[in-house]
Amino acid sequence: MRLKAALPKLELYLYAAVLYLSLLWAGTWIWDASADNVNRKVFKKSVKPGWHYFGRKMDVADFEWVMWFTTFRNHILFALAGHVIFAKVCSLISPRIGMDDWYCKHRSLIYGLYGGLAVLVSMGGGFLALVLSHCFILYSVALVKRKWIVFVAGLASLATFKMEPFNTWQQGFVTGYFELQDILFYGGSCFTIMRCMSFALENCEKKDGNYTFTDLLKYNFYLPFFYFGPIQTFDQFHVQANNPNLTRKQREMWNITTGALLHLGAIFVVDVFFHYLYILTIPNDMKLVKQLSDWSLGQFS
Repeated sequence: MRLKAALPKLELYLYAAVLYLSLLWAGTWIWDASADNVNRKVFKKSVKPGWHYFGRKMDVADFEWVMWFTTFRNHILFALAGHVIFAKVCSLISPRIGMDDWYCKHRSLIYGLYGGLAVLVSMGGGFLALVLSHCFILYSVALVKRKWIVFVAGLASLATFKMEPFNTWQQGFVTGYFELQDILFYGGSCFTIMRCMSFALENCEKKDGNYTFTDLLKYNFYLPFFYFGPIQTFDQFHVQANNPNLTRKQREMWNITTGALLHLGAIFVVDVFFHYLYILTIPNDMKLVKQLSDWSLGQFS
């Protein structure tokens, strides 16, 4: 029989204090290194003007972070904002035209159609056809109701995006080129397969009959999920999407507001780090790294 005992609070506070003071001490060394070496040749490539009110240039070596505040902000967030506005407009119009009950029963289908239209506009009909083909193949596998076959088929489908000539052939379905094309292509395709696997596994557990192909499409093309992963498994989505009596939970708006403020605070803190601690650029200059103290090198590890 194992005994579980929590450490004394005073001891935990002591450990936390030592940890945060160590990080703060190491941060001061990196702060000085960032300020004193900003004119080095390596820094000029990745330290660019950032938010003016910080009064310092920004480390742009993190491509994903920069992309979120440029291309993602202008495209993906616009599409997601459209999803919210579209849902709100539908909820306001449906009671006025006497279709409130119909909308409550079919809102997941309406959101799926909006998501499919957004994918069609952003990536083209060829990409939409490719996604639908993966959905159809894995839906056919789901009807067999064998979990090991689902895993094999899903992993094989994912592998086609790492194997030639299958990868090049599938990329050919997307015409033209724009900055986010590769990310949206692989994100939309691979996450589609993961959602289809979630759907297929749940279908294996279903005792009476099968879920419909429409259920899979509603789940896959729900826009907040499409480019950003499964996020929610099919069983949870199916219950929530088919609940006709949605009620706002107690303090739900307060929780949403609090979560949003926490995320904005985290974004602000990380951006401060990119403006004052060039943690991503400094390791690229080995001559400078050799001059730094052990405290500074400990931050990079």
